[in-house]
Amino acid sequence: MSGMLTEYYKLAIQPFGVTPDPRFLYLGATHREAMASLLHGIRSGRGFTAIIAAPGMGKTTLLLNLQHTLKSDTKTVFLFQTMRGEAEFLSALLADLGIEDHGQSITRMYAKLNDYLLMEGRNGRQVVLILDEAQNLDEPVLEAVRMLSNFETASSKLLHVVLSGQPQLAEKLSRGNLTQLKQRISIVARLVPLNAHETREYIEHRLKVAGHSSGKGVFTDTAYALIAEHSQGIPRNISNLCFNAMSQGCALKCPFLGDSIVQEVIQDLDLDSINLPPRRIEQESSRPSPFSGETSFSAELRAEVLSATAILASLAEEKVVRFDFAAQRGTL
Repeated sequence: MSGMLTEYYKLAIQPFGVTPDPRFLYLGATHREAMASLLHGIRSGRGFTAIIAAPGMGKTTLLLNLQHTLKSDTKTVFLFQTMRGEAEFLSALLADLGIEDHGQSITRMYAKLNDYLLMEGRNGRQVVLILDEAQNLDEPVLEAVRMLSNFETASSKLLHVVLSGQPQLAEKLSRGNLTQLKQRISIVARLVPLNAHETREYIEHRLKVAGHSSGKGVFTDTAYALIAEHSQGIPRNISNLCFNAMSQGCALKCPFLGDSIVQEVIQDLDLDSINLPPRRIEQESSRPSPFSGETSFSAELRAEVLSATAILASLAEEKVVRFDFAAQRGTL
């Protein structure tokens, strides 16, 4: 079906895949600001930064783009698997750096890592460790992550760590026994759902990257509005709706997709279970507050983001550095 879809809509590749392909990254306001904060933290040698977002917001895609954006003099390690202990974590880190540990002791693994970081530092190369889905890491592993802050010289950090996770990560970091790790996180970025205007831009961006060149869009205005409402502004939901709508349109030989096809897809995917009224929403020219009465977010999502925001606010009270997004946005 995917091949038929791309052929029917005259696309080079499938625009709404399930893999975190950096080519399709849509840098709307929330993703652009998060990227700015992560780059600033790494380039200024802050040591630890974090990015917090609900599932499906595109954290992994953003991190892969970050990895591609960093200069050639930066060595990046990308770990995403769940590790259950300090030894397993260190072994995975060393393996990704190309260092053999041969089942050696934890002390010896730390020594090997220190030697490697010193060598890279002398050669002018920065080492960045990206930990994705960090909310799944047990506290002993997070404590081992904190220990990495000890790798430093008198003037600079030898290793920068990016922690990425869902709001549960912020909850873990708020626990008393992880206070020392929390204090080391100097920049916190977050991703919030897209509004209706951004949702349309996200869809059009992915279609353009996939090779769509027709002057007339694939989706109608009412279809865009339905997708924005029922996806809750979450990129993964938007992509799922668009893929299924285009698959349905391909099967029915519909070159342009209206609200009737999108509504059928919504029913098939049972997205109506979020209990949102089947109303139409206007195209938005600017970002609304993510907690205003005009947004279409569910109560569960709103509560989850509010909880994460409260935790992040507590980090700010403990003198966590906040990056001036507005001042730096034009430099990206």
